Amino acid sequence: MKTSFTRSACSLTRRAFLRRTALAASAVAAGPLIVPSSVLGLDEKVSPSNRITIGVIGTGRQSAYANIPGFLQEPDAQIVAVCDVDAWRLAKAKKQVEDFHAKQKGSGSFKGCATFRDWRELIARKDIDAVMVATPDHWHVLMALAALKAGKDVACEKPLTRNIAEGRRLADTVKKLGRVFRTDSEFRCNRACHQAVQLVRNGKIGKLQHILTATPKDSTTGPQPDMPVPAELDYDLWLGPAPEKPYTEKRVHPRNEDKGRPGWICIRDYADGMLANWGAHLNDIAMWANDTEHTGPIEIEATGKYPAAGNLWDVIQEFEAHFLFANGVRLTCKTDKPFMRFEGSEGWIDVRYPTQIEASDESLLAWKPGSNDVTFPLKRSEKRDFLDAVKSRRPPMYDAENGHRNASLSHLALTAVDLGRKLKWDPAAEKVIGDEEANKHLQPKAQRAPWTT
Repeated sequence: MKTSFTRSACSLTRRAFLRRTALAASAVAAGPLIVPSSVLGLDEKVSPSNRITIGVIGTGRQSAYANIPGFLQEPDAQIVAVCDVDAWRLAKAKKQVEDFHAKQKGSGSFKGCATFRDWRELIARKDIDAVMVATPDHWHVLMALAALKAGKDVACEKPLTRNIAEGRRLADTVKKLGRVFRTDSEFRCNRACHQAVQLVRNGKIGKLQHILTATPKDSTTGPQPDMPVPAELDYDLWLGPAPEKPYTEKRVHPRNEDKGRPGWICIRDYADGMLANWGAHLNDIAMWANDTEHTGPIEIEATGKYPAAGNLWDVIQEFEAHFLFANGVRLTCKTDKPFMRFEGSEGWIDVRYPTQIEASDESLLAWKPGSNDVTFPLKRSEKRDFLDAVKSRRPPMYDAENGHRNASLSHLALTAVDLGRKLKWDPAAEKVIGDEEANKHLQPKAQRAPWTT
């Protein structure tokens, strides 16, 4: 049987409330934090002074259709600034925000969204509470660290990191500074994924033995001609810490539109392909179901195929990666249609993206957790989860440690592919055991000055 689902501040000023709850969270290690619903804005009547102010860095495809609309629909959030190195995209994002608020007001006009070409200027603004980082992957950690140190809470697009060392630094910084950080994936708010995890964690398929996840396959394209840098693009700032390479449109993103898939997502200077990209969704759910989201595997084996040498789009095309965890559960991640399968000693559960769930025993799909069962909140969106965490000063559903451990899977698997051998991993020390060549392979790549984490 299969089932389909669809996705579906008060007398204190906002900043006073956030300051007090942040102090309370750091001072009290245990015990519930009880906050009136009016403070949290749950009545959805929130004055502008009590909204969480958001700055969005990166206004391309993901922000245009997901991040900006996601925050705009939450009454206790307000986007007050947007930033992009592409002037066309920046203007479009500003219009998107201001048109929304003009319609809400019914006046036909609204001005109140600042624009920045340089992300450092946005982070420096004192009136911004939280930052959404939605840039190419090679910028994620550098920008997130700067925002955290500036006292901002951060939501950052997945995959979170390009290497294990920067992921560890990021997760440790979040903990040290007491900030809220969410790895931005919507899958924990997907009803089918949520139901599958609760069934597995409550032993409804017996002892979990094997998890299969499947991601789409990346495209590739051959060498491209050098092109003049478009007038609307600050290409040097787009490159940032990445190696200096000549501009060509398929290296960056389509000009003057935000619907097409960007080229950088298929280039190893900036990203790690579908194993990291879709893996940040699917393998997060796998590790959540396995209760290993804050640790890692102990053995990794992987094979894969890269494009022809010289292709501009050069991320791995096909792969099959196997991860063994200390609890005996095995995770396999490979290229196919988006899919998750949980196999236990007494049954199985399949989740077919985006909304279908099937089980070996159809009665499982009618099961509801009781008072003594393991349960997890089901939020209406990842943005709602982030805002709730900002207000409560509690960790979100997919925090920095989760994002780091998830991204580590792709870094380890790609290293196993490149070296052609099994790796034995110490998830506590985050080192490959007895293989210094593998540890060197996992080290961060050189970055262009002055951009460094």
